[in-house]
Amino acid sequence: MRESTVCEMVVMDRYSDLGAMTPEAFKISRASREFIARIVGDETLEDRIKQRCVMATGDPGIAESLRFVMDPVRAGFRALDEAVDIFVDIRMVEAGIVKKGHRSRIRTLIEMGEEMASMLGITRASAGVLAAKDELDGAVVVIGNAPTALLALCEIMERREAMPSLVIGIPVGFVRAAESKERLRNVKVPSISNVGTRGGTPLAVAAMNEIINMYHQGIR
Repeated sequence: MRESTVCEMVVMDRYSDLGAMTPEAFKISRASREFIARIVGDETLEDRIKQRCVMATGDPGIAESLRFVMDPVRAGFRALDEAVDIFVDIRMVEAGIVKKGHRSRIRTLIEMGEEMASMLGITRASAGVLAAKDELDGAVVVIGNAPTALLALCEIMERREAMPSLVIGIPVGFVRAAESKERLRNVKVPSISNVGTRGGTPLAVAAMNEIINMYHQGIR
């Protein structure tokens, strides 16, 4: 019997981890989740996202910084049902998102913006958002690194030029990261973000992967 099938057989009623490829990896992941659930709670879909983000960072304090706007988890389920494209800011985010349990393509914005970045003198990530503008309506956008990409996306949404079905915006940094996330929370779009300068690829990937895990588990 292949190891991934063994993992699937020991999934508890409320827990799965598509990223755990061996029985030992799954047991470690499950033990971590059970420990963290006692700290941050296990009542809501949002609690599941908080748990996964704490696991990704080793920092229980990150749970209190997370913000959820307009029922983003169920918005993510609907997006996965429709197999919409998932746009990410950088390759590291693309590498981290699980490729099974859903039918969506994962596309990297930074790779779409190189020519425009050279022309306009802006970051490749923000240029990628501008280059992909006509494809972002109804898509999922996951930004874990580049505040400039999130700010560009917010401007597009504020002008109603495109409205993604879900935005996970958790860029990290001391320059415009906190500002970009606050601006996202003021846009009427389902979103997951956090307060302050903390963030990064592990958090953004964790939030998206937990939505995929729950979707694969049949939670709606």
